[in-house]
Amino acid sequence: MSELTLTELAEAARRDLATLAYPATDWVEACATRQGEHVHAVIVVGAGQSGLLAAASLRREGVHDVVVLDRAQAGQEGVWDAFARMEELRSPKALNGLEFGCPNLSIATWYAARHGRAAWEAIERVPRRDWADYLRWYRTTLALAVQSGTDVVGIRDAEADENVLAVETEVNGRRAARFARTVVIATGFDGAGAWRVPDFISDHLPRDRYDHTNGPVDFERLRGRRVAVLGHGASAFDNANAALRAGAARVDLCFRRTRLPRSNPHRHLETAGTMTHFNELDDAIRWQVARHFRAADQPPPNRAFAEALAHPRFSLHPGRPWLSVRLDGDEIVIATPQGALRCDHLLCGTGLAVDLAARPELTSLAPLVALWRDLYTPPPAQEDARLEAFPYLDANFNFLPRHERDGWVRQVFAFNGLSAVSQGPHSTSISGHRHAMPRLVRGVTARLFSLQSASFIDRLKRYDNNDLAVPDDFESAHPALGEPHPSPLPQPARLGRTEIVSG
Repeated sequence: MSELTLTELAEAARRDLATLAYPATDWVEACATRQGEHVHAVIVVGAGQSGLLAAASLRREGVHDVVVLDRAQAGQEGVWDAFARMEELRSPKALNGLEFGCPNLSIATWYAARHGRAAWEAIERVPRRDWADYLRWYRTTLALAVQSGTDVVGIRDAEADENVLAVETEVNGRRAARFARTVVIATGFDGAGAWRVPDFISDHLPRDRYDHTNGPVDFERLRGRRVAVLGHGASAFDNANAALRAGAARVDLCFRRTRLPRSNPHRHLETAGTMTHFNELDDAIRWQVARHFRAADQPPPNRAFAEALAHPRFSLHPGRPWLSVRLDGDEIVIATPQGALRCDHLLCGTGLAVDLAARPELTSLAPLVALWRDLYTPPPAQEDARLEAFPYLDANFNFLPRHERDGWVRQVFAFNGLSAVSQGPHSTSISGHRHAMPRLVRGVTARLFSLQSASFIDRLKRYDNNDLAVPDDFESAHPALGEPHPSPLPQPARLGRTEIVSG
């Protein structure tokens, strides 16, 4: 049997979904503000893999009025064509859940349609650019409503309208408010704050002499230059390899640990039981898991590690932290315990600072939502300022208020890097989607249903769809039809109470 083309596969996927009653019947009541502006059922912030899946999954549950907003231009949403520089995904190819049970919507069938079944069987992990192309095909196949080039710069309570959120947006420099009953933040790992370069670097070097590995990097500028990389994680090795491929004269990768991690504890969590029920663990256990991941970390991907080690212009420096940096003429001098290291440019794989206020879409929420430091006190010697800065999310990924007067924050759901302590480090990643997304959707639909429960009886009484098909002349043939019943309908007889008396 020959493989389908991607166009044929899209048509087959849509037929399969129609058979499965996708999308389900829309049940969410239309809503408008007092000024007449439309109120969406859901606004999703971020059109990467999680945002697309959230929109598709909500439609599957009968929530049709979902709009996805993304700051990137059309076709550039997500990280795959931006700062993701790996050759292949980290997750094994089987651990993905965007297809929600429809094989013709899956990455496996898509990849086979593009490259052949044998090619799919031969790979262990999906190539990054193929994944990006698959997401674009997925979005088109499901006709998901995405508005690109739209910055979200604030989320607040629309005080004039009860249970309505105002989402402040900016498009081409013009600000406007959109309205929604609920908001899902699906902004990826970096949605938890901001990529940060240590002060001892940023305070002592011109901005054009260093880059964060998760930001824009002009690798062509590094041709013929000596590059030093700080960090031992995936992005550090990915950027080192990118610099070498661009023609860097030398790349020195340094990190504090004396030994690279070998085991990846993330793989231990990638089971249906853990992914589905992690949030049900006691606070103390979730806290210890988060601390363990901070301490143990994870190794770089095998492919990136092997590529770097095989390159003659690459040097690995374990146990060599950077103590300070300075300029000596045009050279950068890095002080380390093993002596000075001289180079021309720095790449900093120094991770992310957890800071809600650093995210434009969360600045108005940051002072209102409960953090782990507000609701959990760790035992002595288990304090961790970074972990304490994460929000304490409810079971369905929604924020909790610090003060009950700000209860509207429960209508905002953080399906991104902010969920790491509450929901586990993989709940919103590719490997966690099939297990975590149903909980997010259940939380959103429960909130929407609750918000319109006051009108439930009125809507039930107004329901007048004709289920009974009758001939056109039925009324004239039965003239008594529709006239009041001549006498009240008989009431069911009541059973008398029987008493048993013993003699």
